[in-house]
Amino acid sequence: MDLFEKCRQFTRANETKAMGLYPYFHAIEENEGPVVRIGGRTVIMAGSNNYLGLTADPRVKEAARKAIDKYGTGCSGSRYLTGTLDLHVELEKRLAAFFGKEDCLLYSTGYQTAQGIIPTLVQRGEYVVSDKDNHACIVAGNLMAAGANALVNGEAKTIVRYKHNDMNHLESVISKLPVEAGKLIVSDGIFSTSGEIVNLPEMVRIARKYNARILVDDAHAVGVIGKGGRGTASHYGLEKETDMTMGTFSKTFASLGGFVVGDSVVIDYLKHQAPALIFSASPTPSSVAAALAALDILEKEPERIDRLMKNARKMRTGLAHMGYRVGEHDSAVVPVIIGDTEKVLRMWRGLFDAGLFVNAFIRPGVPPGMEMLRTSYMATHEDEHLDKALEIFRNVGKSLGVIT
Repeated sequence: MDLFEKCRQFTRANETKAMGLYPYFHAIEENEGPVVRIGGRTVIMAGSNNYLGLTADPRVKEAARKAIDKYGTGCSGSRYLTGTLDLHVELEKRLAAFFGKEDCLLYSTGYQTAQGIIPTLVQRGEYVVSDKDNHACIVAGNLMAAGANALVNGEAKTIVRYKHNDMNHLESVISKLPVEAGKLIVSDGIFSTSGEIVNLPEMVRIARKYNARILVDDAHAVGVIGKGGRGTASHYGLEKETDMTMGTFSKTFASLGGFVVGDSVVIDYLKHQAPALIFSASPTPSSVAAALAALDILEKEPERIDRLMKNARKMRTGLAHMGYRVGEHDSAVVPVIIGDTEKVLRMWRGLFDAGLFVNAFIRPGVPPGMEMLRTSYMATHEDEHLDKALEIFRNVGKSLGVIT
């Protein structure tokens, strides 16, 4: 069979496009934060992860421009060799201090960060214990760890998964692992699809009982929960008990890249052992400078977090009162669960045509019955944006019979 035959047989995207219901890869022509221009039309953006609205902040843009003037457009090398700038070192020190950890390491993308941690730390005879609903970046890191160990052992037994945010099941599976084996429990802090917050206190208890370490992915938690937006560990007051926190610059930090904070001995090991770091070009000067500027704003203007959460709560309450099934978790992600692929796509089209952009999540990206419109909010959304969004949801939902 021709390797490309599977490509010719993949027709789902074109069929959806022919129906006028394709919700992906729509080019944004102009971005002001809460309002964007797509296809020559101005629409309210309720699908971005730009939680504090900093991608359009003049201070962040100016920092990026100044970095280009000073350093050029790229580093032309890996951090390991010629790609380390004083900007990288400065941001690592600032982030370590922000999270109350000894050290920090930057990666070129958020997605790459898990691949630069998990397979580097989890070696032969050790285990990744992972939530079944973890983000795809964690899944990729797990598979890399399993693949590397399979080459050594002839079989892949590195990954153990537990039911979503089910601490009883976590304890059940981890208790069956060899007592002497190294174990890394990995979980999203805020789960990107549902907005649910991990039960970190129980996870910490279990980790200490079974001599395991914890890695929390706070991509959707930094700038959203915790003291001053410091994420999940801070939200629970468990900063010291959480061994490592990883995150991304593509959300709250209005840029591109990733990071992990933890003990200095661990960070130093990753710095000298992780192929994802050693063989990747380092984050660009403008990206790092933008993230630094965003961190400055986050530290100086924590009231942005209050506005963000106020906006998300307003939308969650308003949508629920209309009769929509929404996620009840107190984060910036507000999923609107429809439970049917065709209805999701038709809802998405109706909302877009009426001037509101949201994200359509359908199978296999979500389980059957969980097909949804995932909405997310910014600190820079004004009441006029949110009131209009609620009006559009009401009108489109009624017209399609999704609500009465």
